[in-house]
Amino acid sequence: MVTILASKIRALMGWDSENGQALIEYSLIMCLVVIVILVTLIVLGNQVRNTYCNIQGAVVGA
Repeated sequence: MVTILASKIRALMGWDSENGQALIEYSLIMCLVVIVILVTLIVLGNQVRNTYCNIQGAVVGA
């Protein structure tokens, strides 16, 4: 019953299995990009903060 309803909804909305597959692939790629950015920020966050603090100290001290 559920599969019949799902197939009717797909036919009504014009969704193909290929469109759904492409959407899932793009979603997975975006998730991977977000995870890489978050890990990079977590790992390098303190180093970047320290660099900006050193620059601020040098500018204020001048």
